[in-house]
Amino acid sequence: MKKKVLILSGGISKERLISLDTGNQVAKELKKNGYKIKISEPNNNLEKNIKIFKPNVIFNALHGQFGEDGYIQTILERFKIPYTHSGVIASSIAMDKEISKKLFIKNNIITPKFFTYSYDYTKDHLFKKINKKLKFPVVVKPLNEGSSVNVYICNQKNIIITLNKLKNYKKVMIEEFIPGREIQVAIMGNKKLGAIELKPKRKFYDYEAKYNTNAKTKHIIPVHLSKEKLKKVMNTALRAHKIIGCKGVTRSDFKFFKNKFYLLEINTQPGMTKLSLVPEIAAYKGISFKNLIEWMIKDASTKK
Repeated sequence: MKKKVLILSGGISKERLISLDTGNQVAKELKKNGYKIKISEPNNNLEKNIKIFKPNVIFNALHGQFGEDGYIQTILERFKIPYTHSGVIASSIAMDKEISKKLFIKNNIITPKFFTYSYDYTKDHLFKKINKKLKFPVVVKPLNEGSSVNVYICNQKNIIITLNKLKNYKKVMIEEFIPGREIQVAIMGNKKLGAIELKPKRKFYDYEAKYNTNAKTKHIIPVHLSKEKLKKVMNTALRAHKIIGCKGVTRSDFKFFKNKFYLLEINTQPGMTKLSLVPEIAAYKGISFKNLIEWMIKDASTKK
């Protein structure tokens, strides 16, 4: 008899719509495989839904804050029901760009130089620090958002305007801008699943490039790299996955510039929509979307 799967989707983050899309597409595939499905929001009814439905596994289709930062994982641990993707600590570390980057640096993984900014600098102090440590242009981003939400490439003219836009975050990251090729690597358990290159028409692979079908981002698979280079970037992604303690499926985002791979971040809950990269990489490797989701359910169930 097939298992009951409760799918968590929606939520309150800025990625709510993406999460709903992921949840619906996962539900559709699991139904094809004969699973009994219930979709639930992570709200006050969650405990009631879990008690009534009695799922064997919870598929976490949430994205962004409260969904992939250790918050919902902490709640799920109480129910002692297996859930997909990474656990509390790994989710929390991966979502916090400052902590994860410090871990990359400690483990000799190349990542763009950065510092955090908490709105207590004068304009002169800020510009001095950027010119000394990073140079313009720079990337400004929140410390704990996904899907490139509120990520901006800034020069001297627009950085103050951009920082003022992001004041609600109280603290943001200012990072060295690395030009070059966008390479994404998928890890499945402890296996290097594969890589894909993106050529966005926009300045970089931002939220619009990821989710707007009119953005016309070009997906290149197989990636045109030498065997040695491809092996290197995939090994780096697997190392990052293990260093942070991730489980299930992850996707690591790299820039390839001047013969170096720069790890930007690791995503513990990559999207599972028609435009998502992990299903595309899996399909190229002969793993259908249905089988990928099935693997994730089984992987959740076998976690120690």
